[in-house]
Amino acid sequence: MDCFFGSYNLPEDNDFSKSGLVVFHIPELGIRFKAPFDGIDEYHTDFAALLALLEFIDSNQKFMKRPAYQIFCNNKTLVNQLNNIEPLPDKFMGLYQKARGYKEKYRFSLNWVKPDKNSALDNLYD
Repeated sequence: MDCFFGSYNLPEDNDFSKSGLVVFHIPELGIRFKAPFDGIDEYHTDFAALLALLEFIDSNQKFMKRPAYQIFCNNKTLVNQLNNIEPLPDKFMGLYQKARGYKEKYRFSLNWVKPDKNSALDNLYD
């Protein structure tokens, strides 16, 4: 099952008083999620979007018919760090360990995709 995640930076004077939106999309199920998040930076907000997606998968196993997940993101650095290709900043080690726990449980693959191919980034204003 293909899943996509990402984030948007919000303008400083937004109605949510947050720095960004975390988003994910599971096309096969018609699931689209977005929520305001106050991240340290865009990297942190993307990490939060991944964890929101993984928590959704974990909490909704009765709807998740396929045992294999391919997860896509347009943040190449995050993908490389979570795939142990690039070093991870120490400040995100707790988030990394949480994501690794889900990876061990669900054996998903994490891949980079061009921003225009990341369906989580479509339809922001829906």
